[in-house]
Amino acid sequence: MRKTNRISHSALNRMKAAIAVLCFLGCAVAAMVAGSPQRRPAPKFEPSPPIFDVVLEEAWIPMADGVRLAADLWRPKGPGDRGRFPVLLEYLPYRKTEARGGSYSLYSWFVRRGYVVARVDIRGTGNSEGTLIPYEYSEIELGDGEEVIAWLARQPFSNGNVGMFGISWGGFNSIHIAMRNPPALKAIIAACATDDLYQDDVHFIDGMIHVDTWEMSQDLDNARPGAPDYVINERYFAERFDTPPWMLTYKAQQRDGPFWDRTALKTRYDSIRTPTFLIGGWYDGYRDSIPRMLEHLKAPVKAIIGPWNHTYPDSPYPKPGMEWRHEAVRWFDQWLKGKNTGIMDEPRLAVYVQRWHPPGPYLEEAPGEWRYEDGWPIERIQEKPFYPRPDRTLGEEPAGDAVHLLRYVPTTGIEPGGPVLWFGDVAADQRPADAFSLVYDTQPLDREVEILGLPRVRLRVSADAPLAHWFVRLNDVAPDGTVTLVAGAGFNGAHRESAREPKAIEPNTPFCLDIEMHFASWTFPKGHRMRLAVGNAQWTMIWPTPYPMTTSLHLGGADRPG
Repeated sequence: MRKTNRISHSALNRMKAAIAVLCFLGCAVAAMVAGSPQRRPAPKFEPSPPIFDVVLEEAWIPMADGVRLAADLWRPKGPGDRGRFPVLLEYLPYRKTEARGGSYSLYSWFVRRGYVVARVDIRGTGNSEGTLIPYEYSEIELGDGEEVIAWLARQPFSNGNVGMFGISWGGFNSIHIAMRNPPALKAIIAACATDDLYQDDVHFIDGMIHVDTWEMSQDLDNARPGAPDYVINERYFAERFDTPPWMLTYKAQQRDGPFWDRTALKTRYDSIRTPTFLIGGWYDGYRDSIPRMLEHLKAPVKAIIGPWNHTYPDSPYPKPGMEWRHEAVRWFDQWLKGKNTGIMDEPRLAVYVQRWHPPGPYLEEAPGEWRYEDGWPIERIQEKPFYPRPDRTLGEEPAGDAVHLLRYVPTTGIEPGGPVLWFGDVAADQRPADAFSLVYDTQPLDREVEILGLPRVRLRVSADAPLAHWFVRLNDVAPDGTVTLVAGAGFNGAHRESAREPKAIEPNTPFCLDIEMHFASWTFPKGHRMRLAVGNAQWTMIWPTPYPMTTSLHLGGADRPG
């Protein structure tokens, strides 16, 4: 049995240093976090108590074009049942009927506390009727979602208020439907989701092709008929089996542009007027949306980011977890039941500040502690530069000009014995990958240094081929030589001016790249070194470029400030 807990109320009271941004080549920026964060106030009211039994019913939800969507309605029954409750919607292509065994523990938590939970199969998936949607988060899916919300709000069991929640796909379409502001949608909780489908989603990462097992398995799953009868007939072939594979649709959209703009919250944060609760994990690939949405949303917003990966935090990997469903009920009580739970009087961001751990690939428990902040950006952050230098050190002052060469090895990244499938994964020792990279180390640190933010790297580079990728990693080098991945990111060299209008690289002509690493928290212990590693491949995460080449990293020179 996994041990979970609510977030501890303790806060750090001592001064800490933190790098928020790293920029190299004379434009280096880093940051210091100093002072004390807030303590979490005691809640004003406890959330709704678990007093109801759980009843499961099936229903058909009619769409305007006559197609019916299949729904499971998990409803409360028992003392105090007056027949009208808020409704929580999870809207997925992941086959509600086969998922019931795993859904019960999640849905029953809410149902016992006075909520109806509706699990709805998206059009053409699971048991729902209609032709399979052409790709995820299409206009068809989101338009149907608005109709589903309106239908749920009208039912006799509903008090008219609907919330959405979900992890991954369910978190994504909660955000996307909130951008459309249907009248009955009063609040959402989005776990492990992002505001930027092109740069952060599973299809392309940092503007480069990513091939994920989910993409292939989902195309196979889409072709299955509905349970439990699994009827195969001409209608089945026409609506599901003989439809274009989603994976080919995505891979044809290699440039940022209209295909991705349809749900690009990053360009219109003002569109969301619905209270939004975000949950993310340091070992999940979708965590970057948390600081951006905290900073830019005008609607009420709160966030939790903890040490887990692409999982709900009540069953985390790695540990420790926390009972997020307790906080979820407080959130929905506030917005769907009209109770003042005190949740909006508390700091907007609960962040798990990570401490050093040895490299993976497996990590039972991530050391660290919870801290509470007003939001993002954190005002206590201060900036400070670090520079890669000709002697392969990383220092606070530049130390002359140099050009360092790197021969391209397309399989770089797989060497550690547990390839990084996404920046944020629990990664193995980085020494084998560092052997095929340019690396720059600080001196052993004379004090503890904490980073919290999206580190940035400024590089001046060139290549003797028309296309190259660059990858930067921030590593922790322990005194015994082991190397733990802290943060990373990649950059498609053809996107140096625009991801919408890529341009081939002019061979042997230097240009600058500004690379923002993915959201990270880490505490470097005293005596450890910070390492910047620069490479040109990250296999098997990113599809390699096809050209043999040598790339150059230009240090110092004209880009030095002043």
